[in-house]
Amino acid sequence: MFLEKFRLDGKAALVTGGSRGLGLEAALALKEAGAKVAVVARRASFFEEARKALGEDALYLEGDVRDEARLEAIAQEVEEKLGPLTVLVNAAGVSWGAPSLEMPVEKVREVLEVNLVGAFLASRVAARRMKERGYGKIVHIASVAGLKGEYPEVLDAVGYSASKGGLIALTRDLAVKWGRWGIRVNALAPGFFPTRMTEKVLPRAEAFLKATLPLGRPGAPGELGGAVLFLASPASDYVTGAVLPVDGGATAL
Repeated sequence: MFLEKFRLDGKAALVTGGSRGLGLEAALALKEAGAKVAVVARRASFFEEARKALGEDALYLEGDVRDEARLEAIAQEVEEKLGPLTVLVNAAGVSWGAPSLEMPVEKVREVLEVNLVGAFLASRVAARRMKERGYGKIVHIASVAGLKGEYPEVLDAVGYSASKGGLIALTRDLAVKWGRWGIRVNALAPGFFPTRMTEKVLPRAEAFLKATLPLGRPGAPGELGGAVLFLASPASDYVTGAVLPVDGGATAL
């Protein structure tokens, strides 16, 4: 009975930023659970890795999450080709590293526009459809950087941290506003995982993480997908407004 609640057979799921990294892991987890998956990336060239992992039965759609009209067209295509949109995972994200006293303000704005405003726009586009059916799951990929401060030797990206903190607040507020329509809105707060975004940060932070994290290491590939599946599936139907850290214990310190 309980394992069946993790199944998503035939359900349409959309993953922004799903062409690589943690977004691709989320898409793989949803597909393994039986979902029909669509992934969004800014450029067609980004889909090479995803096609190898997800195969040709997934839907690959170009788009920028800052463009609401394009997001509307994407949602429409997903519903026409895969069925009613049941799951949205907002994994699209960017970062920019620089000392906070020298951080270019235009980079802060860009990071906020993609990570926070883009997630809101995608969520609103999906929620309008989910509201009609009285059910939906929205999962935001936030970060432990949105829950606590980071030493500059570990992560010096104030715009990124601010965007993820905003995403966590957005998660809780939308959960309250949209729960009456059967829409569950939750977030994951990953710690450091090996991805393209962390490839320059992780090497210098790894020694610190090993010395300070309760589990003594960064995250590994395959350790986020199960949490995505929990929040996207009926197994979490009585969970909304939650922020689940997947961080090796960083937020327990």
